[in-house]
Amino acid sequence: MGRISRKLDQTRREGRAALVVYITAGDPDLASSLEVLRACEKGGADIIELGVPFSDPMADGPTIQAASERALRSGTKVDGIFSLLRDFREQSELPVLLFGYYNPVFHRGPETFCKDAARAGADGLLIVDLPPEEAEEVRPHARANGLDLIYLLAPTSTPDRMRLVAQVGSGFVYYVQVTGVTGARGALPKDLPAKVAQIRKHVPLPVGVGFGISSADQAEEVARIADAVVVGSSLVSRIAAKGRGPGLAQAVEAFVAELRHGIGRAGKKRSK
Repeated sequence: MGRISRKLDQTRREGRAALVVYITAGDPDLASSLEVLRACEKGGADIIELGVPFSDPMADGPTIQAASERALRSGTKVDGIFSLLRDFREQSELPVLLFGYYNPVFHRGPETFCKDAARAGADGLLIVDLPPEEAEEVRPHARANGLDLIYLLAPTSTPDRMRLVAQVGSGFVYYVQVTGVTGARGALPKDLPAKVAQIRKHVPLPVGVGFGISSADQAEEVARIADAVVVGSSLVSRIAAKGRGPGLAQAVEAFVAELRHGIGRAGKKRSK
């Protein structure tokens, strides 16, 4: 059992959902990203999705697209991200999932990428544009290096697709609660509880829900039905607002703590 599964087992025993937060590595630069990673942990994040910036992030909305552009302009490369992760690992055992697109993996070579990622301290991969039917180039190397492969499910996913993801994935499944790109939204879909219940019928893995969760109140609402709550764009927008200036770590820690408090409220209601 890897760090991701152990953490999700721990949060389940605590009677609450896990808080998963996304940041883009190198936004605004790699030194700042190390501060942000530590602030996320201090604020109460359970798992971190560390985004690998890419020039054509087709699943991402304007907020994360802009973060990728800033990171690339600052010179962020895969080797630098692995170095960032090694630095973070000197003081932390928090699970970290590399989130991104297949091109950087393909360019480095799936075997080498998985080896280097695991040596740097990564716990899993979520490759947005690599569906399970096309992941055979990556899957054996991820498994050999102890990396979970996290797959996406969408509102349009069929029971057959759910069963396939359950068969080949590990760690958890990531339910994209909306059709569209990433980005904060004002309200959650009304059919979210029914969709998560349907996934649970076919998938024994923990279910994380993301895309569009923007506040502690929404995190609380999702935490009542899911095993993990994933927040990305709202955190990235706060990082963009602070940039390299003073107060970046404090702003990140405060927002993550706010989200964690919302999840804690849901946990109390779940345990009653």
